[in-house]
Amino acid sequence: MTLFAPPDAHAFPLWFVTPQNLDTVLTGLDAAAAAHAKLLNFTAKAGQLAVLPGPGGITVLFGEDKDQAFAVGKLVSVLPKGTYYFANQPAHLEAAALSWLLSAYRFSAYKSQPELPQLAAPKGIDADKVMRLAAAVALGRDLINTPANDLGPDALDAAVAALAQRHGAKFSAIRGDDLLTQNFPLIHAVGRAASQQPRLVEFVFGDESAPKVTLVGKGVTYDTGGLDIKPSSAMAIMKKDMGGAATALALADMLMSAKVKIRLRVIIAIVENSISASSFRTGDIYKSRKGITVEIGNTDAEGRLILADALAYADEEKPALLLDFATLTGAARVALGPDLPPFYTDDDALAGEIAAASVAATDPVWRMPLWQPYAASLDGKISDMNNVAPGGFAGSIIAALFLRRFVENRGWVHFDVYGWNPATKPGRPEGGEIQSARLLYDVILARYGV
Repeated sequence: MTLFAPPDAHAFPLWFVTPQNLDTVLTGLDAAAAAHAKLLNFTAKAGQLAVLPGPGGITVLFGEDKDQAFAVGKLVSVLPKGTYYFANQPAHLEAAALSWLLSAYRFSAYKSQPELPQLAAPKGIDADKVMRLAAAVALGRDLINTPANDLGPDALDAAVAALAQRHGAKFSAIRGDDLLTQNFPLIHAVGRAASQQPRLVEFVFGDESAPKVTLVGKGVTYDTGGLDIKPSSAMAIMKKDMGGAATALALADMLMSAKVKIRLRVIIAIVENSISASSFRTGDIYKSRKGITVEIGNTDAEGRLILADALAYADEEKPALLLDFATLTGAARVALGPDLPPFYTDDDALAGEIAAASVAATDPVWRMPLWQPYAASLDGKISDMNNVAPGGFAGSIIAALFLRRFVENRGWVHFDVYGWNPATKPGRPEGGEIQSARLLYDVILARYGV
């Protein structure tokens, strides 16, 4: 976990510079540093960096882009090691500080990482809050980045239990054939072929009389595609197919750490979509928890199956807010790319809150339509539904419409996250990523308070 550095008398100043304040900043520097900046032709262009000699070390000038709140995060990878402090206030103070911490994340479980520059907590922010958010994101990233040989269903189950125990939440689990006796047939069908049992795990936190907020996460610890096996190129990062579970856990960690005034329930459906003699097959038909019969049109559309049972279970309690997270479709990436997860809801007011919080938190998402005319493409010929539609159109919308059949709560929102950064950007190192959790923390905090 990356924290702010303790106060350091020898910390190096980092100036946020624009063409408007350039002369003022240069005038405040010692003569040698100011002369060096002019030799480097530092003009305060957005993103421009100058490392100058300064009293007792160095002085850093960084061209501020007021439209890019996370831009300062790129300095973590380019500045010399040491401790830095903000010598003046950037336009987006808290976001800049958070970007630094998020950029400093490294997954070090299997390989040592170089020492990185550190940031002293800037004045004027809630440093504890920023560190809690960064720590929760790091928790989720660690889970996504861990390979499936070390994070199978047993290990993800244990990680959920550990988080619950840390916050004093009440944990429970239904595993293996108990899924059948307790009516979770789709979760059992998808996960029964793996060597580690499928399961549904959950925990509950907070005052039972408080507004009920429920998070549901897709926990497919590895996805071969089942008998409709993926090509090897498509399996390369399928350890991230539990990214929805990681997102739900990261958001839960944020909410529990802040003691938001809700009764929080977290439900994670955990399976490995593997191949063996007991694999579920194309053409099989299962009766879901909700009583809807589902024919399997493709075993690689397994995430929506386990979410169907989990969402139906969550919906029985009629929470005020029901959020699900899943690395569900490649179609979402085709439509919006890896950085911009789509979300789906029938609640226009809630959608507006999410959109506004997305911009404010630098946590981008985009609303997509639950286009009802497409729902008929999921109608089954010998079952109530198929888990896929014919043809290749509107895949992310079709998946959301499938899930919608299992939820009656109008306060439901589905997030089709990618959970992965293909390349490093400020605040977003390459590898596992937590998308939508920070914005939802803000939405829930605004709704219910602490």
